[in-house]
Amino acid sequence: MNLELYSREGISGVPSRLFIFSTIVVIGALIIFTRLWYLQILHGDEYRQKSENNRIRIRPVQAGRGMVLDRYGKVMVDNRPAFDVFMLREDAKDFKGTIMNVSGMIKSRPEDIEAIVRRDSPFIPVRIKKDIDRDTLAMLLTNKLDLDGITVSIEPKRSYPHGTLASHLFGHIGEITEKQLDGGGYEGYRMGSLIGKSGLESKYETYLRGVDGGKYVEVDAAGREVSVLKEVDSYPGNNLVTTIDLELQRVAEDAFKDKAGAVVAMDPRNGEILAFISSPAINPDIFAGPLDPQEWNRLINDPMKPMQNRAIQSQYPPGSTYKTFVAAAALEEGVITKDTAFHCKGGYRFGNRVYRCWKKEGHGSVSLHRALVESCDVYFYQVGLKLGIDRMAAYARKFGLGEPTGIELSDEKGGIVPDKAWRKKRFGSPWIDGETLSCAIGQGFNLVTPLQLLSAYAALANGGTFYQPHLAKAIVGPDGKVLETFQPKIKKRLDLSPETVALLKDALQGVVNEPGGTARSARLEDIKVGGKTGTTQVVKMRADKRVKGQDLPYWFRDHAWFASFAPAEDPRIALVVFIEHSGHSGGHAAAPVAGKILKSFFDLEKQRKEGTQGEVKVEVEREAKAEGEKKSVSTVSPSPIPLPLPIPDSPVSDSL
Repeated sequence: MNLELYSREGISGVPSRLFIFSTIVVIGALIIFTRLWYLQILHGDEYRQKSENNRIRIRPVQAGRGMVLDRYGKVMVDNRPAFDVFMLREDAKDFKGTIMNVSGMIKSRPEDIEAIVRRDSPFIPVRIKKDIDRDTLAMLLTNKLDLDGITVSIEPKRSYPHGTLASHLFGHIGEITEKQLDGGGYEGYRMGSLIGKSGLESKYETYLRGVDGGKYVEVDAAGREVSVLKEVDSYPGNNLVTTIDLELQRVAEDAFKDKAGAVVAMDPRNGEILAFISSPAINPDIFAGPLDPQEWNRLINDPMKPMQNRAIQSQYPPGSTYKTFVAAAALEEGVITKDTAFHCKGGYRFGNRVYRCWKKEGHGSVSLHRALVESCDVYFYQVGLKLGIDRMAAYARKFGLGEPTGIELSDEKGGIVPDKAWRKKRFGSPWIDGETLSCAIGQGFNLVTPLQLLSAYAALANGGTFYQPHLAKAIVGPDGKVLETFQPKIKKRLDLSPETVALLKDALQGVVNEPGGTARSARLEDIKVGGKTGTTQVVKMRADKRVKGQDLPYWFRDHAWFASFAPAEDPRIALVVFIEHSGHSGGHAAAPVAGKILKSFFDLEKQRKEGTQGEVKVEVEREAKAEGEKKSVSTVSPSPIPLPLPIPDSPVSDSL
């Protein structure tokens, strides 16, 4: 035996192999420990959640949105049950096959369904079709054995029981976009959540939206439900009580039928909007369910622009309704007195041009009162020249023109009040004196919205206080408890002398009630109405070539205005009617519509005082759907929701 060799192996070989083995064991233990630390400590919550997801399914339950009510608690916007189709990717054994089977039944492209489903977790049901009809529901139930992972859920959907009534006021809802979710501010929302996109639905989204609920369901390895681990009830949104009078809104809609334009009524004592129309209207039901791309293209390409809210977004020359503001400026600046007279021969020559009056034979010698009553253009041409454009513009701004009113609807326009500085900035050239004449009768560069004009006349009617127009009266919980009320806001005061206000209001009464007044068709038997007509020329034509009324192509016809308030001595309603391309003057087109609305307002007021508001008779001709017959009187039996607390007209402070 070689003792020397044995000695070397015993001293160096064995320990060397032992060291290597020990090192391997230690490294292996470290790897295992590191992996365990990575899985259990660093990512423990994540993998624990994944493990739970393998046996737990979340079944979301959508909450119903709050209702929109009129000022008396009558339902204007509600909810209805609808059937939605969901797909749970984890339960679809043959994912592609299931998509192919269901796509034909719900009339959706397979690639679109797959894209929707893959956006979310495979353990969460994803909605692939909204608001299916009964035939589609029957088909899905009949073929459920071939549709692994497909479920049908009943969820609340927005319902508009009055059709297109006040559609631009309510606005519409739609699915939240990825951009909105990524941009923040929408905590608690998920893909597929419905949000208000416009109108009151958008402005009061946080109040109207409910709290979604859901079920946590335990399933076995095959995806079958074993038990319900936890159930969270959904909670409906709060109800919005508006300032709108539903019955007055109905009357206004019927009186304005088949016309394009806007009607807005306001309580001049507090700024509450009583009726609100923009026409053509849209059917908000098309947004409550799946939106057909062809229908969307039709809406946005329609030359009548039904998506535009004409009451706050369309801007028009105010026509002769502007003369009231010019008269106020001239009186306050001492340019004229109530007795100042000018002679009208049917036209006024300025420079090398004759500026014509609407009355070809002229009005003769007229003072301020008759000039407003009969709407003499020649009188205001000369008053405008004496004032100058800058002073006219300054008083127009005092009446709130040239800026948004502040109503709680999005995208309100501010109109245009032109002056010398505006022209220089806009066109880079100085003001032309001839343009002053056009502006003095509400033509030229002047632009207003119907709501702006209403706000101006309401302030004049109430003696000089500008209230911010508003639509929300209160927020009421699902249990009927009043959670919040909205107070009127005073924006500013109309800085006019009481004498000027009295002169103007007296003349505006004459417009409706005196012989020769341009708005005699708005006259009421027992109530004094004050107002001013306006006719806006759309295209410029030579006087000898001008064609009147309906003989012109539609887009060339004049617009018609009537701004009014009543009772004149103590106004409770201010009203503006604007008819786009009416083909007639304001006195012949807009004033009669206003007369019907004003009469109904006071009839409704009387009926409510007498306690007969439970069955309100609206004297309009309405087509009966059931039998196709026409009724001269339709009876409306409202069913308001009970409000445990009255919501009185809000008190208003005299301080700004």
